Amino acid sequence: MSPTDLLRVLADPLREQIVRLLAREALCTCHIVEETGAGQTNVSNHLRQLRRSGLVRTEPHGRYTYYRLRPDALRALAANLTDLADTADTNVETRRPCP
Repeated sequence: MSPTDLLRVLADPLREQIVRLLAREALCTCHIVEETGAGQTNVSNHLRQLRRSGLVRTEPHGRYTYYRLRPDALRALAANLTDLADTADTNVETRRPCP
């Protein structure tokens, strides 16, 4: 998934809240519903998007599925943004001449 697509996924306020929760610990859907106050269907849909984007992985545990944040995916996005910032920083004086 492209950095732009990942940023779109993270731009949703509820998904951002879920990511912050999962940064602290693995949680199942019922925990996330309790923490966010969002409906179970809504949370499940957002978790599906986070899984598809590669930001979250699942861990089956009996009847429950726990969700865990994939820090490597966030680090890759952060590295991409850092490279972009470094490029902009080194090209401060670069200007294309007008015709």
